[in-house]
Amino acid sequence: MPVPAVSFVAKSGTGKTTLLEQVIVELKQRGWRLGVIKHDAHRFDIDHPGKDSYRLTAAGADTMLISSPEKLAVVKKHQASPPIEELIATYFADVDIVLTEGFKQSGLPKIEVHRAERSSTLLCRGEQHDPTLRAVASDEPLELDVPVLNLNDPVEVARFVEERFLGGAKR
Repeated sequence: MPVPAVSFVAKSGTGKTTLLEQVIVELKQRGWRLGVIKHDAHRFDIDHPGKDSYRLTAAGADTMLISSPEKLAVVKKHQASPPIEELIATYFADVDIVLTEGFKQSGLPKIEVHRAERSSTLLCRGEQHDPTLRAVASDEPLELDVPVLNLNDPVEVARFVEERFLGGAKR
């Protein structure tokens, strides 16, 4: 059975990362094992000049993995971003759920983060009707065809994730 996943999407500056961080803390306290994938539409680099990992990648390694007793990181060059489903299947078999930030064009179920002062329109219920939208976390009341969660209540959002995607409270 594939690992369930849900993507938190929003316009930039809405508070996706802040909400996701709080939901992660709440779900961890409830005993769930979590994976997180952050989509970056721009280029990023975790290697830095002068570091051994940078030198090895710069020398031509197509895949470079650095490992320590606490964590590991993989730098893998590719021509195009792999599909989100491939990333989940490859790297997240050992978690209960994968939460993503971004990936608004994916087919993953989505929770849209909405802040009234940032925008009066929604990504998933604006010009485009995204059928994968499962809820909106908002700081204002909205009339929608999906549940509207309180953006300022990460416990409520975590409970929704737990009930909708994890089959209820962890036993």
